Amino acid sequence: MEVILKETIPSLGKAGDIVKVANGYARNFLVPKGKAIVSSKKNLEQLERQRALILARAAKEKEEFEALAGQLVGLDITIPVKVGEEDRLYGSVTSMDIGDAIGQHGYTVDRRKIRLDEPIKSLGEYEVPVRLSPDVTASLTVKVVPEEA
Repeated sequence: MEVILKETIPSLGKAGDIVKVANGYARNFLVPKGKAIVSSKKNLEQLERQRALILARAAKEKEEFEALAGQLVGLDITIPVKVGEEDRLYGSVTSMDIGDAIGQHGYTVDRRKIRLDEPIKSLGEYEVPVRLSPDVTASLTVKVVPEEA
């Protein structure tokens, strides 16, 4: 089944692309969630009329994400954690903790956009990528330090 994407989906394509997907995927996920519409002559004509609008919105979003990425790159995040013997952490630092720390600096970033391969389980300084959009990725410096008693 061919569908027209209404928003960018990393595994499929960008907003406005016409892609071929499995019938069930289109009927059960993409169309009901409003992420795509069925490709028909009427919808294709409507897409052509709205293409300039879609491209302008995508360019504006990219500019906003690039500006946010510029601000996040200069941001040093320090996360104090409880430690035990030999500086071993009680638990770990997750993307939710990093998202909360970014929020304390006045920025809002969805924790799902913070790309941690696995939770941080030791003290130190880490480079953590934040994928704001498929085209824009910022790199944060996260310092995990012992909590002051």
